Amino acid sequence: MPHYPRVRALREDSDLRQQDLAEYLQCTQVCYSYYENGQRDIPTDVLIRLARFYHTSTDYLLGLTDRK
Repeated sequence: MPHYPRVRALREDSDLRQQDLAEYLQCTQVCYSYYENGQRDIPTDVLIRLARFYHTSTDYLLGLTDRK
C-alpha cells in the first residue's frame, strides 16, 4: 500500500483534524486515518475530492510532482 504523507501534511498545514476531512469525505475518522497512513488505498474519487479541497493536483497528492 502506498503512503500519503502529502495528504497528512496538507491537513496539518490547514489546521484541520482527521475528523474534519472524514466529515467532508463522508467516511469515518478511522477510514480517513487509514488513507493517511497507507493502510487503505485512496479511491480515485476520494483522491479527486481531496485535490479539489486543497486546490492542488492529484499528481501532487500522490508525490508524482512537486508542483502543487
